[in-house]
Amino acid sequence: MDRPLRTCRRQCICVGQSRRYPDGPPVLNELDFRLHRGNRIGLIAPNGSGKTTLLHIIMGLLKPSSGKLEIFGRPVREEKDFADVRRRIGLLFQDADDQLFSPTVLEDVAFGPLNLGKSKTDAVQIARKTLDFLGLAGFEDRITFKLSGGEKRLVSLATVLAMEPEILLLDEPFGALDPGIRSDMHELILDLWQQTGLTVFMITHDLQEGFYLGTRLLVFDKVRTDAQALGAYGATVTYDLSIGSTSGSTIDGIRKRVEEDVPRAMEAAAL
Repeated sequence: MDRPLRTCRRQCICVGQSRRYPDGPPVLNELDFRLHRGNRIGLIAPNGSGKTTLLHIIMGLLKPSSGKLEIFGRPVREEKDFADVRRRIGLLFQDADDQLFSPTVLEDVAFGPLNLGKSKTDAVQIARKTLDFLGLAGFEDRITFKLSGGEKRLVSLATVLAMEPEILLLDEPFGALDPGIRSDMHELILDLWQQTGLTVFMITHDLQEGFYLGTRLLVFDKVRTDAQALGAYGATVTYDLSIGSTSGSTIDGIRKRVEEDVPRAMEAAAL
């Protein structure tokens, strides 16, 4: 059953949907949230709760099983509806190797602008400017597959930013980085937001990271969707928190829930 959405005049994304894979339990269960322009939202949740699935639905890479999705004030349903979405929203994949495919850094970063119809001269200029902004001047001729993990992550971000998106979706972008590089990336995201007002939606496993980088924090948890089936859980929004106005006890409760690594089916079986 489709869930109605309120009009999203000042909002970038409105979500009201469920998603299940064929012959499987729900992954997302009646999500309902809105992403406003200029927000920095952190999304934190246990493993397997559909966080990446949600980003793929927003980009049109997967379809919801039910419900509605509205982006930039328009409903999006069919593949043709997502052409404008993909021009205006950038997705940084969890694995940098999924984002980089050209022989050199400059070619990878210039690919997006070229695909948007920019001339080769303009695309190269945009690519160089983006690399310089990220502290990667001099990387233009580097071979992408020979870069370190942190360098690949930065170049991947450059490929997205070169397309000048209005919204940046980040799928656990810092999880595999060492603490020093991770801290540098945190400051980079904050600087980027302060300079551009870019709307940021970031998936993370790190509660502290979510509170540090976000103006708002969404928490997913898995809820039972079928009382007769122990494994039938679908993730939904259990907390929608404004940073700076959340009690310590609430934060402790979220941390405990997120850090638990016991499948819900096992919990239910123990009851």
